[in-house]
Amino acid sequence: MKIEKDKVVSVHYTGKFPESDEIFDTSIEREPMEFLVGHQNMIQGFEQELLGAEKGDNREFTLLPEQAYGHRNEDAIQEVPKEQFPTDLEVGMMFQAQSDQGPMQFSIYEILEDTVKIDFNHPMAGKTLKFNVEVISIRDASEEEISHGHHH
Repeated sequence: MKIEKDKVVSVHYTGKFPESDEIFDTSIEREPMEFLVGHQNMIQGFEQELLGAEKGDNREFTLLPEQAYGHRNEDAIQEVPKEQFPTDLEVGMMFQAQSDQGPMQFSIYEILEDTVKIDFNHPMAGKTLKFNVEVISIRDASEEEISHGHHH
């Protein structure tokens, strides 16, 4: 069986920043990651690189920002009054804001005297990512999984 749309795939992966070889995430020593292919549950490039793979295959690939979390958008940085935050605020802290589209994560970008610059860019935006992936299992998704758009 090959990885294609509407298959539930289980993989072990290690993600690194290619310029430093620093690991930013891995499933090794945890449960494999499982996802439904073709339903926007994964970054586009990750899924694309696994299409056609079979159980037991290993794939190594590098994703440019446009294949992963996109490029940084400087318009996604906003300045808000400092009093809206706790006093123990630090650059890099993550928060969540409610918007018309639902919850949105943001990070503290810069702390100024009276205001705080917050960044709505994904923390991995603008980054090139290198993955090493082992396909653990592939199965057909159920009708319910396909209609819900995620695995169960």
